[in-house]
Amino acid sequence: MYPEYLVAPMREDLTKVGFTELKNAEEVKNAIESEGTTFVMVNSVCGCAAANARPAAKMATKNSKTPDKFVTVFAGMERDAVDAARDYMLPYPPSSPSMALFKDGKLVHIIERHQIEGRPAQMIADNLAYAFDQYC
Repeated sequence: MYPEYLVAPMREDLTKVGFTELKNAEEVKNAIESEGTTFVMVNSVCGCAAANARPAAKMATKNSKTPDKFVTVFAGMERDAVDAARDYMLPYPPSSPSMALFKDGKLVHIIERHQIEGRPAQMIADNLAYAFDQYC
């Protein structure tokens, strides 16, 4: 677990643009299993989260079609919430940062860490926009 003062700005980076933080497994279950579309960002303290993933996620919130819900869990912090989110992302291995889109509780699109590292935020945002246009 990281000190809260360290991760607070990283949390706020997403919550200030409309993401809801999920802090436990029940909140994750309710968000993902609800009707409609839910975008889940597994946030992280790593450099690729700061340089690529969070900026891409923020850009994607401005797409003409967006999910019903934007939610986030923080790797290395709320373990139950992160583990629950990752269970819904199976068979993909745990990855942080990562991003997943669910429709009516079913995983329809995922971006893993290896697809984030070394890629510009705009490229990742374009990938998300394509998924949003297709499923939302």
